[in-house]
Amino acid sequence: MQHLSIFPILIPLLFGAIMLLPPISRDINSQRISSVIGTLFLLISSALLLYQIDTSGTELYALGSWQAPFGIVLVADRVSSLLVLLTSFLGFAVMLYAIAGKDKGGAYFHPLFMFQLMGINGAFLTGDIFNLFVFFEVLLIASYALLIHAGGKQKTQATVHYVILNLVGSSLFLFGLGILYGTLGTLNMADMAIKVGQLQGENATLAKTGALFLLVVFGLKAAMLPMHFWLPKTYASASAPVAALFAIMTKVGLYSIFRVYTVIFGEHAGELENIATPWLWPLALLTITIGSIGVLASPSVRTLSANLVIVSSGSLLACAAINSVEATSAALYYMVHSTLASAALFLLADLISRQRGQAEDRFVKSRMFTQPKLMGFAFAIVALSLVGMPPFSGFVGKVMILQATQSSVQTMWVWPLILIGSLGALVTFSRAGTTLFWRHSGSASNDAEPASKSEIAAIALLLLAAPVLVIFGGAITEYTLQAATALHDIQSSAYDLIPGVSR
Repeated sequence: MQHLSIFPILIPLLFGAIMLLPPISRDINSQRISSVIGTLFLLISSALLLYQIDTSGTELYALGSWQAPFGIVLVADRVSSLLVLLTSFLGFAVMLYAIAGKDKGGAYFHPLFMFQLMGINGAFLTGDIFNLFVFFEVLLIASYALLIHAGGKQKTQATVHYVILNLVGSSLFLFGLGILYGTLGTLNMADMAIKVGQLQGENATLAKTGALFLLVVFGLKAAMLPMHFWLPKTYASASAPVAALFAIMTKVGLYSIFRVYTVIFGEHAGELENIATPWLWPLALLTITIGSIGVLASPSVRTLSANLVIVSSGSLLACAAINSVEATSAALYYMVHSTLASAALFLLADLISRQRGQAEDRFVKSRMFTQPKLMGFAFAIVALSLVGMPPFSGFVGKVMILQATQSSVQTMWVWPLILIGSLGALVTFSRAGTTLFWRHSGSASNDAEPASKSEIAAIALLLLAAPVLVIFGGAITEYTLQAATALHDIQSSAYDLIPGVSR
């Protein structure tokens, strides 16, 4: 049990490496079995890790027994273990969908999928900001290949844009790390949090420059305006399992913003106190606005899904700008909801596209569905959840965000944008549902491919989260509140993680 903290990284690494070796690498069925077993083991170990952290508190895992701040450490606290469990659950559900046939469009889908999970989990667990960069690169390299999986001109073009932007982001990341290391002499997050308050004069100015470089990088990953433009086309062009897995990708950038600008550059940071807040406020509100406009203009289910990811990113950035325990707690709950609901809509878009012939998932008149009741029921649940209608989790998440506003000025800006964004989503989903399910010509196509059992199971698992997050809402919100409280407490989030250091 003492090694549980590294299992979410080690399990996908080992399974991904094994699937690159013959004879498994030549047999798609062996890869499918290995991937399902691997993601199931990952899900179980992540659940055990969350339970252990919830009962025993934050755990510091020093690789090679080199203690912080000199060695590489993993920090498993309530925030990181929650997001690791979210990633593992999403990975398991998406893999169930992929093994129905979507994994055959190109080579090495299963190893790349595992390496992607490894990079995402590593980013959530690392306690060192340089290793955050390393895990960013691991997940990005895997995502480059997954994005172009199954080929096609549209995917190639989207991949080129995605790769170029992320290469620029990686360069800025290194510049920021170099500046911060030069001024602080460390890249361990807890050690940086202790030392940053001591900076003055030119060193404080340099550190501020490095911190703002990182904000640009994290904003790019989180699809924060004006760095959001890559997301709709990239996500809409990806295959369904890849797009569904990518629903967690923006959350890595958002998590980094919460972790770095709360723990390192939070209220204790002296001259650098809350340096991100003045930038986050306008950019968060504009991200919600642009995302909502994109939702209203969406011509297809996949594009609608991608624009809803931008809206959710803007809402979470608003929570980061509010910068309170209550706002962070609301963000954690809403992060879980939006990730699973968005992933379900990406998968559902693929099923809709397959059953409507040449019309695919566009909002135009077409043939009837092969499975109209199943498609309609699933579409209704995911629509109500993403709009934020009771009794689903989207309603609870948005109410928590609205209640987290601390002043009349915050309320004046956040409430109208969140509510208008929900109204825009309601209008678009109503228009989409009317067109998709009521406007049809002729009977269902004989060539339409019905959903398989594993595909239905995958979407059902993701949709089940909407009522479950409400039924167990009391326990979940209590957990997120404890997680947010610990994150904002410099004693538990920094000082207690460095041996021999007292406040």
